[in-house]
This record gives sequence, structure tokens and C-alpha cells, in this order.
Amino acid sequence: MSNQRRSLAERIFDILNYAFMALFSFICIYPFYYVFIYSISEPRLAQKGVYLWPGQFNVDAYIKIFSLHTIPHAFLVSVEKTVIFTVLCVYFSSMLAYLFTKHVMPFRKVMYRIVISSMYLNSGLIPWYITMKTYGLRNSFLLYVLPGIINAFYIILIKTYIEQLPASLEESAQIDGAGFMTVFNRIIFPLSKPIVATVAVYASVGCWNSWIDNYLLVENPNLQTIQVILFGYLNEAQSLTQDISAMLANAGSGRQLHLSPETIKMSITVISVLPIILVYPFLQKNFIKGIMLGAVKG
Repeated sequence: MSNQRRSLAERIFDILNYAFMALFSFICIYPFYYVFIYSISEPRLAQKGVYLWPGQFNVDAYIKIFSLHTIPHAFLVSVEKTVIFTVLCVYFSSMLAYLFTKHVMPFRKVMYRIVISSMYLNSGLIPWYITMKTYGLRNSFLLYVLPGIINAFYIILIKTYIEQLPASLEESAQIDGAGFMTVFNRIIFPLSKPIVATVAVYASVGCWNSWIDNYLLVENPNLQTIQVILFGYLNEAQSLTQDISAMLANAGSGRQLHLSPETIKMSITVISVLPIILVYPFLQKNFIKGIMLGAVKG
């Protein structure tokens, strides 16, 4: 009888657990879904309220936003900086993490503590601005890449993961005459795929969402990123709607265009968020494994 009661209690717990997780997932996902269906709805119907389904499918906002000449180029700049930064950050952070696992490295503990201290000590915005300007990174594409190549948090994760790899793999390669770079590039780095994928997710999301460096230090229109461009449009949604309508009128189009500032804002939000969301599924299978193995020392 007790087994039956326990079994019934377990089934009730499972039902409540699944119901709670489903509700929690819905609460997390619905805001993104709402923004998306609002952006593809007829503005007049969307203003009355859309909740589960788009109101009269309409993608005028997306078509007109991408027709602005600044958007495609800024999008390519953002993709380029994100890809380059992610590759360099993952590789060099992994290399430094591997160095910190070597006991023969001079001043290893001191240098490691200096790197870790950067997580807690921040000089502030003004010293950062002066430093970037002094290094000649103002109005330079390198501003998006160089400052964050080495990340203390990533180094902690990767170092902890590398320390769990069998030392015999490295020793056998060294016996065969492999040097530091050969061991790292052909053995350590490939075996660190789960934590590398995890760090790549963090680095790419952080770089894609970064905009303050562009906002403060870049005036060259050819180096503007999609985040800053859309941020400006987001703050000027009303005037942007009028400009798009005027542009369509000047083009001699007989089609009546229905746009609203709210639709423009929702469309801009989707454009800025969607690309980085699409990256995650490709690295998801390694994400949980990597963060667990890289965060807990065995």
C-alpha cells in the first residue's frame, strides 16, 4: 500500500513538475513570440491587440527597414566583427589557459591572479576611453576585436577543463618530439571541444550585443554596427516611419503603406536578436557538458 501511495505521489509530482516547467518556459518564450507576431501584423490590427496569432500578415516594416542603405552594410560589419572576435577570443584564451596549467611557466601563479583580478577591478569608463584612444583604436575595426581577446572568466573555465585531460596524452606527444604549439593545436585544443563551444557561445553573444565601443569611439559610417544603427532607429521610430513613407512616395509607388512606430520598434528588436538566437542550436549539444566540466574541478 505504501508503494502504491508513493507511486501515486511520484506521478502527481511529475505532473506538477511538468506543468510548472511548461508554464515557466511559456513565460520565458512568450515575450519574444509576442514581439515577432506584432512585427509581422498589420499595424492597425496589432495596435488593437495580438496575442497568439498575427493579425493580417504584413512584412512592410522589414522590407522598408532593409531598404535603408545603412542596414545591410552595418549588418555585415556586425557579423564580421562577431566571427573574428569569437575565433580569436576562443583561441587565445584557450592558449593562455593552457599555459597556466604548466608548472614550468615562470610566475605562473602571479600572472594567473593578475588575470583573475581583472574580473573584480574596473577602472571605469573614462580611463577605458582614454586607453582605447591612446592605443589608436578610435575609428578602427580593431576596436571591436583586440580589447576583449583575453577574458578571465573564459580562462577559468578552459583551464579547469584542460586540467581534467589525461596527462599521458601530452607526455606521449612530447616523447615523439612535439613542441608546445603542436601539443596545443593537435591535442589539447581539439579535445577541449565542449568547453570551446561553450566559450564560443558566450563570446559571440557578448560581441554581438556590444555597442558601447561603437557608440563612443567610432564615427566612421563604414564601421557602424547594426546594434548602434538600430539603437538610433529605435529612439527615432516616429521620424523613421515618416521618412520611410516619404521615401516610398518619392519613389512613385501607388501602394498604400501602413506603418507605425510600434511596428518599427518590434521589427528592429527582432532583427537585432534573431541572428544570435540562430547560432545557439548549432552549439547547444556541447554547451551543458562544457559548462559543467569547465566549472567543476575533478
